[in-house]
Amino acid sequence: MSKVTFRERVRYWFDNTMSKGTTSLIGWLAVVSVALIAVTAALTLWLAPGEPDGVSHAGEVLWISLMHALTPSKVASDKGSVAYMTVMFAGSLGGIFIVSMLVGLLSNGLKQKVDRLRRGRSRIVESGHTVVLGWSDQVFTIVGELVKAHASRKGSVIAVLADRDKLEMEEAIREHVGLGRTRLVCRTGRPTEPHDLALMNLAEANSVVVLSPEGEDPDAHVIKILLALAKRQGPHPPVVAALTSSRNIAAARLAGGPDVHLVDSDDTASRLIVQSSRQSGMSVVCMDLLNFDGGEIYMRTPKKLIGVTYGEALHGYQTACVIGLRRPSGVVLNPPMDTVIDADDQVIVIAHDDSHVRLAAGKPSVDEPAIVIPQAPAAREPERMLLLNWNGRAEQIVRHLDGYVTHGAVLEIAADHPKAGTDLAGLKNLTVNVKDCDTTDRFALESLGVGLFQHVIVLSDDRFDPHHSDTRTLMTLLQLRDMQRTLGEHYSIVSEMHDENNRALAEVTEADDIVISDTVIGLLLAQLAENRHLADVFGYLFDSRGSEIYPRPAGDYVKTDTKVTFSTIVESARRRGETAIGYRDAAGRNEPPHYGIVLNSDKSETIVLGEKDSVIVLAER
Repeated sequence: MSKVTFRERVRYWFDNTMSKGTTSLIGWLAVVSVALIAVTAALTLWLAPGEPDGVSHAGEVLWISLMHALTPSKVASDKGSVAYMTVMFAGSLGGIFIVSMLVGLLSNGLKQKVDRLRRGRSRIVESGHTVVLGWSDQVFTIVGELVKAHASRKGSVIAVLADRDKLEMEEAIREHVGLGRTRLVCRTGRPTEPHDLALMNLAEANSVVVLSPEGEDPDAHVIKILLALAKRQGPHPPVVAALTSSRNIAAARLAGGPDVHLVDSDDTASRLIVQSSRQSGMSVVCMDLLNFDGGEIYMRTPKKLIGVTYGEALHGYQTACVIGLRRPSGVVLNPPMDTVIDADDQVIVIAHDDSHVRLAAGKPSVDEPAIVIPQAPAAREPERMLLLNWNGRAEQIVRHLDGYVTHGAVLEIAADHPKAGTDLAGLKNLTVNVKDCDTTDRFALESLGVGLFQHVIVLSDDRFDPHHSDTRTLMTLLQLRDMQRTLGEHYSIVSEMHDENNRALAEVTEADDIVISDTVIGLLLAQLAENRHLADVFGYLFDSRGSEIYPRPAGDYVKTDTKVTFSTIVESARRRGETAIGYRDAAGRNEPPHYGIVLNSDKSETIVLGEKDSVIVLAER
């Protein structure tokens, strides 16, 4: 190998200095400027001594050379010999290049600085803020709900870190969400990189929400973020993360540690779809409980209720509904009515605001003649259900259905998906049949004999992008609704969709329930970010074991078309071992945003329920 020459060493050193950025370049430019001024002054003193007139020493010549280098237009007013004019012209010409390069360097350096600020690379100095890591369509739901939750707070801050342009994130969020008094801070960076996480001042954060990104294998990305969070030094705020597959829960829990609460997106959405197919209006009730607009869930430890039974506590609040207890052994909703409330218990209530959770004064106003005596429940007959389309969570949906139905129930799966009906071994109650069918084709749907089924579930086909999949679902719903009207058939229809914006279009189809899975998960993440202690409550609600939400005929509880107080409805449900939390007005079942659902009425409010109206209760199956 040849020896490195002196020229190569000098060039290598020069290249290294030039690569250090704007400051180094300006330094070299200053050196060149000094050299130009010195040469110009030396040539002037040598070739044109005594010029210009009035110059008495070399310092004045240096100053004149400097002015010509920085202000090339000076040469236009010069007078003197040819030698002097030639030297000054050459100095001014060199000054033009130097000033041009200086302006360019300063402009480029300033642009780089502005771009860095635009990308949001400075460390935030907020405290008590909520941090959102990652980006997906759920970010709009989460930020929107957090803004509502923080509406009464001053100085509330939501900070978002994602591998996207800072301004684009801010503009997208502001287009979808009204921020009110809440400040939004976005930073560009990778949530999987510890250096980028340091920008979010996590040690002072109130909570952290990790989003499951769009694309292939999103759970791997979430787990990597959890690992980066766990490796951080200093305090660790509570973390809430969403996973798309139940199979990755164990790995994510190991990666995140004890401070992480994991939400199984597929399992939660599957359970809600199944429950909605069984009880019309279930999805709307859950959405109302999950968002920060209507009834919210609170926990209280009122001393005046210690020693009384749960059944007596149902009338304990005037403008809040008691729904269960949080005991040292865990959460239980709608416990036995004779359960005694201990000093260690917390009462779980639904209220429109924290300030509304006040104990009632006096005895409840109950209209005894209006209470309907409960009848023995009729024997359950095996059901016939129809599942249209197939996707990654369809297997979970079928297995959850199997836990609800009686033995001998039939499920017909109609789809042209290549995996439709696979991996369903081990079902105990359901008999499953699979048919090939294009669910957007009217004649194909009619050949299924849809009128023979009590419940129809329309899933989103995961072979298409979410927007196109929702479009196909809308086509199927329109066909089903037209078939119902034409043939005079009646069956419940529950549909799964991706985009909340398509709900308004789907309302034309008058489907009984529309489950926007991404919105549900976003609402749940926002709730848990604010109130981690509610995880067990929502877990209980979405579980097939224990009490669940049921909209049941109003005529089973009170006399229809009769004025009754909500206390009367609560008392009628209590005598059945159930907890009433609201009612549904059938006339408003297709009117957004609540679709006829009214939760947590004032106990003294007078209500008139018709035959088609429902009472919403927590009850055992």
